[in-house]
Amino acid sequence: MRCPFCGHEDSQVKDSRPTEDGVAIRRRRQCEGCAARFTTFERIQLRDLFVLKSESRREPFDRDKLLRSISIAARKRPVEAIRLEKLVSGIQRQLETTGESEVSSKRIGEMVMDGLKVLDSVAYIRFASVYRDFSEARDFEAFAGTVEEVAKG
Repeated sequence: MRCPFCGHEDSQVKDSRPTEDGVAIRRRRQCEGCAARFTTFERIQLRDLFVLKSESRREPFDRDKLLRSISIAARKRPVEAIRLEKLVSGIQRQLETTGESEVSSKRIGEMVMDGLKVLDSVAYIRFASVYRDFSEARDFEAFAGTVEEVAKG
């Protein structure tokens, strides 16, 4: 593993343990060149996934991009970061176990909305406003009305 501080090619693992959600291994490393310490995370990847965008573009699945978009929707909401991590890990695992190497962005968006609906209704509406491209205040109003019905039912 290349040192992020000095670029030296060799480092020594000082400590390894699973992350709290159990989907990755956290490794504490020490550079053999400058003795700086840094942390790396190792995740299991079952297969390479590609996302089919609405403009017929195809791009590699980016877990961090998905986490960022969900985190933006949940910003300043009482949702713990570990719950967002678990949501992303669950979505990624579902996608990897389907046996398909390509998945539509629409399908991923629906999976995110299903997960956010359970976690936080405001984050759910925020994500939906971008995902469903709300353009007017009445779009929010109509969608928020459906969220209240779900919460009551």
